[in-house]
Amino acid sequence: MPDLSTPAGWLPVVFVLLMALAMLVYVVLDGYDLGVGILLRRATDEQKDVMIASIGPFWDANETWLVLGIGILLTAFPVAHGVILTSLYLPVALMLAGLILRGVAFDFRAKARAHHKPLWDRAFYAGSLLAAVSQGVMLGLTVVGFEYGFAEVGFALAIGASLAAGYALLGAGWLIIKTEGELQLRAVRWARASLWLTALGIAAVSVVTPLVSPRIFDKWFTLTIFPLLLPIPLATAVLFFVVERALRRLPLRLADGNEYGAWVPFGGSVGIFFLAFYGLAYSLFPYLVVDRLTIWEAAAAPESLMIILAGAAFVLPTIVGYTIYAYRVFWGKTRELSYG
Repeated sequence: MPDLSTPAGWLPVVFVLLMALAMLVYVVLDGYDLGVGILLRRATDEQKDVMIASIGPFWDANETWLVLGIGILLTAFPVAHGVILTSLYLPVALMLAGLILRGVAFDFRAKARAHHKPLWDRAFYAGSLLAAVSQGVMLGLTVVGFEYGFAEVGFALAIGASLAAGYALLGAGWLIIKTEGELQLRAVRWARASLWLTALGIAAVSVVTPLVSPRIFDKWFTLTIFPLLLPIPLATAVLFFVVERALRRLPLRLADGNEYGAWVPFGGSVGIFFLAFYGLAYSLFPYLVVDRLTIWEAAAAPESLMIILAGAAFVLPTIVGYTIYAYRVFWGKTRELSYG
């Protein structure tokens, strides 16, 4: 490990933390609106309008975090950018196709004639599902070091399905907070259906990641380290229990107009994603490509990183500021959809 007291040592650490922050925020924020899109096909026509309205003010801004994360990878870690995006060319292309399809469908469903609107609803659902599964495949292939054997691809596809379920869990939690009546009760059922497939995906990543690398295995299961890391899986299990318990109790409360605890499924799901992300980041650090390329080997020159850091010091607070402002302005229950 390089000397962290020098710019060549600490700058890559700063940028990998910024990139990790951007990707985590993206997974949570765009995760819930992708999840709403995945759940769209299960709703009535009237409920679909409310679901789209619940994410309308936010979904474009949420994707800014993905641009920020990829931008940091490109500018701060150009060597890793080439290796990673070359290895993930197909799932990245499919993800972009899904995001483009979502954007087109979102706008066209507002202008389409009544008999064409279901087509654009299906397109929005398909784009959301394609983007979510592609991101899960990218995660799975990252965990196995970009190997493309039969077992590795099968694992990546399974993680793709599990991440889509995780996004559906976030989306259902968001709808529980933002909607009322029958749609809110449906969202509770959708969340319960998504919860355990999400748990299966997190468990699969947790089991496979230490097995692909003796270094990662030693980071987790060394006798002196394991007791310190044990709270991470335990806290994750507790959050799953809390979310499941809340989802069992919510229907009776909501039927009586009692919103107490309506935030728990979404908040608990965010906590689960945070702990899973933290565990994965701990496993991979300091490598951007498992056991092949460290952050220091992939980083740009320190002089370049200093210039990029100055730009990030302006851009990041701006993104955080308008994200907070947008959520503050449009907080509260979702009302009738309007494209005016």
